[in-house]
Amino acid sequence: MNKPLFLSKIKEGEEVEIVTINAGAQTTKRLADLGLTSGTKIKVLRKAISGPLEIRIRGSRLALGRGLANKITVKRYLVCATPN
Repeated sequence: MNKPLFLSKIKEGEEVEIVTINAGAQTTKRLADLGLTSGTKIKVLRKAISGPLEIRIRGSRLALGRGLANKITVKRYLVCATPN
């Protein structure tokens, strides 16, 4: 079973799915306007020790501050290979 984590804890190169956004109404709406909604798959492209995370979402790149990334709960998902 995939345990939900905060986006800020995901390593570079990992792909995850958004579970929930634990923020106020305005912040949640702003993130939704940017495409960050429950069920959306994202990939962490860059992550420094401190500072923003760079993610890929729906073909676009987006930088999110650490505080905001701590409000986004995600889960890892498994990609099943198709048999030959």
